Amino acid sequence: QVQFAESGGGVVQPGGSLRLSCVASGFGFSEFSAKWVRQAPGKEPECISVVNPRGDIIKYADSVKGRFTASRDNANGTVFLQMDTLKPEDRALYYCKRGGNIRLAVPPKPGQGTQVTDSS
Repeated sequence: QVQFAESGGGVVQPGGSLRLSCVASGFGFSEFSAKWVRQAPGKEPECISVVNPRGDIIKYADSVKGRFTASRDNANGTVFLQMDTLKPEDRALYYCKRGGNIRLAVPPKPGQGTQVTDSS
């Protein structure tokens, strides 16, 4: 069974940082791209990063480019999202999914995710 377990969310101050993790299981992790998707309250989900299977091609949405860094550890089936210089508009549910491509496209099914909120 394909599963993703996200962690690392929390409450942050504007300008702060968080590091999210996602442990994947139930499939050949290193064969797929890894995507981070977020959904803010009342908004459509947004794919904010995608990492190719080898981890050497990474794309970001303009909304997070220069502030967020995605990476992956194929040996441990884990994908990370380092979030720096957080803004109030980064408040959202963040989840990871696998993908068959390296496009910034939202996969069809949402995940359980980890919540990022701000202190304002």
